[in-house]
Amino acid sequence: MRTRITELFGIQHPIIQGGMHYVGFAEMAAAVSNAGGLGIITGLTQKTPELLAREIERCHSMTDQPFGVNLTFLPSFNAPPYEEYIAAIREGGVRIVETAGRSPQEYMPLLKAAGIKVIHKCTSVRHALNAEKIGCDAVSVDGFECGGHPGEDDVPNMILLPRAAEELTIPFIASGGMADGRSLVAALALGADGINMGTRFVATVEAPVHDNVKQAIVAASELDTRLVMRPLRNTERVLKNVGVEQLLEIERDKGASLKISDIYEQVAGVYPRVMVEGEMDAGAWSCGMVVGLIRDIPTVSALIARIMEEAEGLISNQLSGLLRAPAMA
Repeated sequence: MRTRITELFGIQHPIIQGGMHYVGFAEMAAAVSNAGGLGIITGLTQKTPELLAREIERCHSMTDQPFGVNLTFLPSFNAPPYEEYIAAIREGGVRIVETAGRSPQEYMPLLKAAGIKVIHKCTSVRHALNAEKIGCDAVSVDGFECGGHPGEDDVPNMILLPRAAEELTIPFIASGGMADGRSLVAALALGADGINMGTRFVATVEAPVHDNVKQAIVAASELDTRLVMRPLRNTERVLKNVGVEQLLEIERDKGASLKISDIYEQVAGVYPRVMVEGEMDAGAWSCGMVVGLIRDIPTVSALIARIMEEAEGLISNQLSGLLRAPAMA
């Protein structure tokens, strides 16, 4: 399948693995890239630029296919040394960066000077248009269904994707609710050039996370995610657990006076406890509504092959069959 995304990134299938905290290690990225998609190392999971450089080198030892690095630009008084992270990416021979969080505008000159293609995660058409304006090569359009931060507009992909197609000239991928061949075909029909999957890739054999996490995803339904930090306008979709219910109770009690310090215990340092130790009630960790469509833990290669086979069948048989003339009596 050839789309503007496969052409832009030099990949076989229009499937991208998004950056995920404590998931996007070399093992995950290499598995996706070897299966024909685009794997992504999560940059800030590596605590220093030097550690990121080592992780990039490790990924190169596992795949000779293109892969990228995610850089999330955080609103912080103690911002990470982004220029040093970008230097590690450049010197590691990586030419694709997925940016998220705040606008990457400040760092676009550095990224473009290094010959890096930039795909920016957006939760609204206006943010996507700004990303196009500042020189991003593509965008990931994240609907309300997505795990992590869906923005504050609450627009689902059935509306957001065709709106993006109406406005953008650069390629874009659909993120949020993507799990199978049906997702891919629907995204293409709505104007996207491919899909981004996060939660679906966590429930794979190669995902370097505790088995408790994978089993929790398989066991969950589409009703088992919660939105937290809405009063702070930093909304995050997470899988429900004891820690999340405690967080929501604090939000209800504090109301408009809520501060991030009030929920520090439920959000700070949670990812290593969940992803590494398997403490499923530790607190808030990103998870999409797509859990309702995840029922197994395949290898990455089997998952991507299944998605592409299902998509081909839908396009070639089921959908084209709707247009066939009825048989003569």
